[in-house]
Amino acid sequence: MKNTSSKHQQQQYQQQQHHQQHQQQYQQQQQQQHQYQHQQQHQQQYHQQQQHQQQYQQQQQHQQYQQQQQQQQQEEQREREDRDKQPH
Repeated sequence: MKNTSSKHQQQQYQQQQHHQQHQQQYQQQQQQQHQYQHQQQHQQQYHQQQQHQQQYQQQQQHQQYQQQQQQQQQEEQREREDRDKQPH
Protein backbone atom coordinates (compact mmCIF):
# COMPACT_ATOMS: atom_id res chain seq x y z
CA MET A 1 0.00 0.00 0.00
CA LYS A 2 2.76 2.38 0.97
CA ASN A 3 4.39 1.93 -2.39
CA THR A 4 1.33 2.80 -4.45
CA SER A 5 0.56 5.93 -2.46
CA SER A 6 4.05 7.30 -2.99
CA LYS A 7 3.73 6.57 -6.69
CA HIS A 8 0.47 8.41 -6.74
CA GLN A 9 2.02 11.40 -5.01
CA GLN A 10 4.78 11.46 -7.57
CA GLN A 11 2.26 11.56 -10.39
CA GLN A 12 0.43 14.43 -8.79
CA TYR A 13 3.69 16.26 -8.37
CA GLN A 14 4.55 15.83 -12.02
CA GLN A 15 1.17 17.08 -13.06
CA GLN A 16 1.57 20.16 -10.91
CA GLN A 17 5.00 20.76 -12.35
CA HIS A 18 3.59 20.55 -15.82
CA HIS A 19 0.78 22.90 -14.92
CA GLN A 20 3.21 25.43 -13.52
CA GLN A 21 5.38 25.29 -16.60
CA HIS A 22 2.31 25.99 -18.62
CA GLN A 23 1.49 28.98 -16.48
CA GLN A 24 5.01 30.32 -16.64
CA GLN A 25 4.97 30.27 -20.41
CA TYR A 26 1.71 32.12 -20.33
CA GLN A 27 3.12 34.65 -17.87
CA GLN A 28 6.04 35.34 -20.15
CA GLN A 29 3.67 36.06 -22.99
CA GLN A 30 1.67 38.29 -20.73
CA GLN A 31 4.75 40.27 -19.78
CA GLN A 32 5.59 40.79 -23.40
CA GLN A 33 2.14 42.23 -23.87
CA HIS A 34 2.67 44.37 -20.76
CA GLN A 35 -0.52 43.16 -19.17
CA TYR A 36 -1.23 41.77 -15.73
CA GLN A 37 2.35 42.13 -14.56
CA HIS A 38 1.23 42.35 -10.93
CA GLN A 39 -0.52 39.04 -11.18
CA GLN A 40 2.70 37.10 -10.67
CA GLN A 41 2.39 37.70 -6.94
CA HIS A 42 -1.09 36.21 -6.86
CA GLN A 43 -0.92 33.06 -8.87
CA GLN A 44 -4.37 31.89 -8.01
CA GLN A 45 -5.91 35.17 -8.94
CA TYR A 46 -3.71 35.22 -11.97
CA HIS A 47 -5.06 31.90 -13.08
CA GLN A 48 -8.62 33.15 -12.93
CA GLN A 49 -7.70 36.27 -14.84
CA GLN A 50 -5.93 34.14 -17.37
CA GLN A 51 -9.10 32.24 -18.16
CA HIS A 52 -10.99 35.46 -18.32
CA GLN A 53 -8.49 36.94 -20.70
CA GLN A 54 -8.55 33.96 -23.00
CA GLN A 55 -12.29 34.37 -23.32
CA TYR A 56 -11.80 38.06 -23.90
CA GLN A 57 -9.30 37.44 -26.67
CA GLN A 58 -11.66 35.01 -28.37
CA GLN A 59 -14.42 37.56 -28.23
CA GLN A 60 -12.09 40.18 -29.63
CA GLN A 61 -11.21 37.98 -32.57
CA HIS A 62 -14.82 37.22 -33.13
CA GLN A 63 -15.72 40.89 -33.15
CA GLN A 64 -12.97 41.70 -35.59
CA TYR A 65 -14.26 39.02 -37.91
CA GLN A 66 -17.76 40.41 -37.67
CA GLN A 67 -16.54 43.92 -38.38
CA GLN A 68 -14.76 42.74 -41.49
CA GLN A 69 -17.91 41.02 -42.67
CA GLN A 70 -19.95 44.15 -42.08
CA GLN A 71 -17.44 46.29 -43.90
CA GLN A 72 -17.58 44.02 -46.89
CA GLN A 73 -21.35 44.14 -46.94
CA GLN A 74 -21.34 47.91 -46.70
CA GLU A 75 -18.92 48.20 -49.58
CA GLU A 76 -21.04 45.91 -51.72
CA GLN A 77 -24.11 47.92 -50.85
CA ARG A 78 -22.37 51.15 -51.78
CA GLU A 79 -21.37 49.71 -55.13
CA ARG A 80 -24.94 48.64 -55.76
CA GLU A 81 -26.26 52.09 -54.88
CA ASP A 82 -23.72 53.68 -57.21
CA ARG A 83 -24.87 51.44 -60.03
CA ASP A 84 -28.48 52.31 -59.30
CA LYS A 85 -27.70 56.00 -59.45
CA GLN A 86 -26.18 55.78 -62.91
CA PRO A 87 -28.73 56.34 -65.67
CA HIS A 88 -29.56 53.16 -67.51
